[in-house]
Amino acid sequence: MELCYQLPVLPLDRPVPKHVLSRRGAISFSSSSSLFGAPDPRQLSQRRGAISYDSSDQTALYIRMLAVTNKTIKPSFVFTPGDVRVRSQVGFEPERRGSHPYLGVDFRTLHSRAESAGSIPARRIRRLFSFQRHLLSSRLLRGAPHLNPLHILDEDYCGQAKCMLEKVGSWNFDIFLFDRLTNGNSLVFLTFNLLNQYGLIELFQLDMVKLRRFLVLVQEDYHNQNPYHNAVHAADVTQAMHCYLREPKLAQSLTSFDILLGLLAAATHDLDHPGVNQPFLIKTNHYLAALYRNTSVLENHHWRSAVGLLRETELFSHLPVEDSLSIERQLGSLILATDISRQNEYLSRFRTHLDENDLCLGHASHRHFVLQMALKCADICNPCRPWELSKQWSEKVTEEFFHQGDIEKKHKLEISPLCDSEANTIASVQIGFMTYVVEPLFAEWARFSDTRLSQTMLGHLGLNKASWSALEPEASGSSEEGESEPGRATEEPSSRALSQGSQES
Repeated sequence: MELCYQLPVLPLDRPVPKHVLSRRGAISFSSSSSLFGAPDPRQLSQRRGAISYDSSDQTALYIRMLAVTNKTIKPSFVFTPGDVRVRSQVGFEPERRGSHPYLGVDFRTLHSRAESAGSIPARRIRRLFSFQRHLLSSRLLRGAPHLNPLHILDEDYCGQAKCMLEKVGSWNFDIFLFDRLTNGNSLVFLTFNLLNQYGLIELFQLDMVKLRRFLVLVQEDYHNQNPYHNAVHAADVTQAMHCYLREPKLAQSLTSFDILLGLLAAATHDLDHPGVNQPFLIKTNHYLAALYRNTSVLENHHWRSAVGLLRETELFSHLPVEDSLSIERQLGSLILATDISRQNEYLSRFRTHLDENDLCLGHASHRHFVLQMALKCADICNPCRPWELSKQWSEKVTEEFFHQGDIEKKHKLEISPLCDSEANTIASVQIGFMTYVVEPLFAEWARFSDTRLSQTMLGHLGLNKASWSALEPEASGSSEEGESEPGRATEEPSSRALSQGSQES
């Protein structure tokens, strides 16, 4: 018997809804089926549809089976703690980048295993070449009409994530929760949803398959092992960029082309980030440092990587060559602006424009500059988030700093600023970063866009700085006597040290 499956796997932090379990083919493999009010699995094992599996009686896994069989299926599951995935028992090797034409959600293959010993026949994997074609066919089978705008998430299997996307413009948006609800696909879902929400998919006639493939490849090229510079950070920056694009001054002036550039730049601004900063690449003679002549090394790499994926997927191949090249150039200009070592250059220019009141958003060059400043703000906006979110980001970025410092110690290299875990604490690093990098930038942004959002961000920034200041004495008290001076020095770092040490670009 040959089975072909495609499995979107989406964990939800709630019981399986009864209306889902009552649908055709709803099978529960829970250790306590009564928790969900599920029917007897043996009565439903020959029916097609959804399988829910629960290993802890707290979180449900929905797995949509897209194949049909009239035989009883005995699937094999392998669940690893902290990372819930479905894996094959026959040694299936996931294909490398570029092999999946769609991958709208993270799916794994599922095979039945014969009870009797013997060779296992080769199995083919069925893929959907059009995400929308699948959604449309599913609705037609259920007798539901085709709805507009495009439905990005299956309403039955991503209810909570879909509910969160309805509030994607909220500054309190919890990207960590959203990433869990989408099974680690927050960047794909959020960026796709925003492009659709702004009407950019239809306006620029973007091919659905190419767009899905591009977003998935972007997400895959972020390094999940990085505590901070990963796809979740990219999704967070993209969501922040969306909040800024909705500010009155920008919403009234930006063109659809500007919005498209802003969202794509936010999603790709740290693409293929290695988890170390530019000085580390230079002193270790990394090939990227030589390639870009020690100038904006990481930002140039992020830009070139994004261009490579645009060309690989041919996302803009239907546009005139001049337009496609213009998108690539302006995308690079936005990403290069996130170089933290050029912070003072952009901030001084922004301050001069505001002092002279000569920013005219009717001019394309001025709109582009404002987009650069918006992306810079989105990139380092973590200290301006509510404490519950900001604290998590602070811990993650400091963990990445200290990991680089440990590598430098191991190889007897000079330890980069802010990367020495023995001389710095999370609190001291964050206080210095907020004081010398974040506050000046967001103070000028509030001058440019004096809105409720700007005041909210400054309010959170002040509260978060106070919270870290309250925690700093505790760290100092637990250290050896005499460490107060280094601690004070950390609170007053030079702008050069922050430029070299900060990886929040």
